[in-house]
Amino acid sequence: MTSATFILAINLFAAALLAASFLTLAALGARRSAAHWLAFSYVIGVGYLLIEASIPAFTEPRLPVTAAFAVFLAATIALNIGLAHNYDVAAPRLAMLLFLIVASLVVYLVQDMPRQALGRMMAYQLPYAAMQLVALGIVWSSKRRQSVLDRLLLIVLGLSALQFASKPFLAHALGGWGANPQSYLQSNYAMVSQTMGTIFALAVALLLLGILMRDTLAEAALKSEVDALSRLLNRGGFQARAGIALRSARKQGVPVSLVLADLDHFKAINDNFGHASGDRVIEVFAGFLRDTVARNHVVGRIGGEEFAILLPGTNLTSARLFAEGIRSAFSALPIDGLPKDHRCTASFGVSEFQPEEGLADLMRRADDALYGAKKAGRDQVKVSGSPLGLVKSSTSPSNGPSGLNFNGKG
Repeated sequence: MTSATFILAINLFAAALLAASFLTLAALGARRSAAHWLAFSYVIGVGYLLIEASIPAFTEPRLPVTAAFAVFLAATIALNIGLAHNYDVAAPRLAMLLFLIVASLVVYLVQDMPRQALGRMMAYQLPYAAMQLVALGIVWSSKRRQSVLDRLLLIVLGLSALQFASKPFLAHALGGWGANPQSYLQSNYAMVSQTMGTIFALAVALLLLGILMRDTLAEAALKSEVDALSRLLNRGGFQARAGIALRSARKQGVPVSLVLADLDHFKAINDNFGHASGDRVIEVFAGFLRDTVARNHVVGRIGGEEFAILLPGTNLTSARLFAEGIRSAFSALPIDGLPKDHRCTASFGVSEFQPEEGLADLMRRADDALYGAKKAGRDQVKVSGSPLGLVKSSTSPSNGPSGLNFNGKG
């Protein structure tokens, strides 16, 4: 057994192991579509290695050589589709399929050229380099925030494309890639090429495994922080995100305000119209908040019918106007399942963050203001002044300002 054959056997084992690893992740629900395509890529890779190992047995190797090329190129395309699923990018599937057909036809035809001709070698290697560049483009074009692992993957994909592009010159430097396809595995170039391929294939695979696991854990953490009914952050998720936002605002020296909202007479809605109608009211109010808040705002459902909105970069006056806009607009919304003339309202408490306090203090003051709004007759906004002494100032209730032009940006 030559060194190149031994490395080929290692690659075969590694490809099978990686396919099994990605299938296991898919079975566990870890980014299922991406994991399935990545597993499929390495299954195809196993097929390529088996064809590659069988080429010496053929007296006329044109078809098996072309098949090996096409199968390996198909493996890189499957990997690209898996990457696209994981990074939420549209994969150029049709373009890659046409590229596979054309490149395979070219490889079939160039076998009439002298074996050591540079053009023939490039016809084999440049399509692989192109697919690695497509993979790099998929990761690069993702709108998701990229971490160290993503940047490392970009680097490895770039280097992998470079090593494919350099192989024709490497083959020339090492004395060629064998007098014929059957003698390829006995050449010095085969040993170097197989080794390089193993290193880059393992690097890409291990990075992808790490990225899939990272994204899976992030999705699980997000689901644990999201309320199923409202699809807003739950209390724990809100407190975690709000704490981060407060620390950031303190460093930047910008104001932060908190709005607490509580749906009025919610128990009566459940009692008179049923819990399904009550759930619908929560869904409508939560959806209204999602459409209203800015991207840097933190919004959550922190109790049965209680909601919280943290407004970084917003002072108390602007936060009060923000709450008034929500109050006025929500009270005018019709809700399916309730009588046409029935309108739901909400009460609001507003407080502005002070440097000497924490999130719990900010929420306590907003809650005190909210209690004041409830006590004063509901469907209104109350604000909290200094943390040393609560000063409630009310805005107009239902017959107050309406039709405010606000966009949730403070």
